[in-house]
Amino acid sequence: MKRLSISLVVILILTLSIVVFVAYRLGDSERVVAQGFVESRMLRLGSKLAGRIDRLYVEEGDSVVQGDTLYIISTPELDAKLLQVEAMLDGAKAIEEKAKVGTRKPLVASACDMWQKAEVGVTYARQTYRRVARLCEQGVVSAQKRDEALANLEAAKATARAAKSQYMLAVEGASREDKEAAMAQVQQAQSVVLEVERYLADRVVLSPVDGVVSSVVANAGEIVGSGYPVVVVAESGSALASFNIPETLLPQLTVGQLIVASVPALGRSIEWRVKSVAVEADFATQSATSARGDVDIRTFEVKLEPLEGVALRDGMSVVVELQKPLKQ
Repeated sequence: MKRLSISLVVILILTLSIVVFVAYRLGDSERVVAQGFVESRMLRLGSKLAGRIDRLYVEEGDSVVQGDTLYIISTPELDAKLLQVEAMLDGAKAIEEKAKVGTRKPLVASACDMWQKAEVGVTYARQTYRRVARLCEQGVVSAQKRDEALANLEAAKATARAAKSQYMLAVEGASREDKEAAMAQVQQAQSVVLEVERYLADRVVLSPVDGVVSSVVANAGEIVGSGYPVVVVAESGSALASFNIPETLLPQLTVGQLIVASVPALGRSIEWRVKSVAVEADFATQSATSARGDVDIRTFEVKLEPLEGVALRDGMSVVVELQKPLKQ
């Protein structure tokens, strides 16, 4: 009886040992579950202008398409500035037009009349000088009178030359340099108008993509700074599942690989493609213990993109099963 008890104990110990060994080996081959979360590309949309929000057109949860108006900034100062620079442009164009057209016709005719009058004066002074010169030769008048008549003739000629120059300037109009300067003023004014118009265009903030409004961080009537993100839009079709995978499991995942992962919120599994594997480790999930001879186990971010058009929302859990590496 005693020998039978000893035999039973030995058999029991052997059975337990076998069970422990099998369990140990099976534990090495168990599958490990990795959990990730859905992330969409977020666009934080603001305006280059600082000002008061005049009107908001969206709320959180609204669906938007590319080109939809999200909100408008009120900019009365820029409206006034636009009127000012447009007036400057009109003035510059008027100066340029005047330079191109030249002097008005009545002024040209007046300059011509002055020139003709001066030429008549030259003719009269020349005739007077000739008569005085003959009388001087005959001894009727003095040489001084002749010199005075000659001086009057030269003065009349100079007056005629000056009148002709004024007439020619009136006919030719503005010089090439004046025309170029007027053109440059127009271009400068146009560039200022264009700059203000572009700023005014930016007061209307449009959605650059199709998506869903994730959050609205300001209200109508509030003043926001330049570049302040008023509306955040989650881009449609940009959802990815992000995981932090221990480096010991990375050999099982390669870029382009197709895997199946479940989405608990949908109650089903869908097919995914490995989109990227981080080139740099994130943090350690297991710290080394010198007494056991362990090493740090680092994690790498792995992103999966869905191959099916399912309605994924940010924060949804995604679960994938990987083969647990065998212990050496």
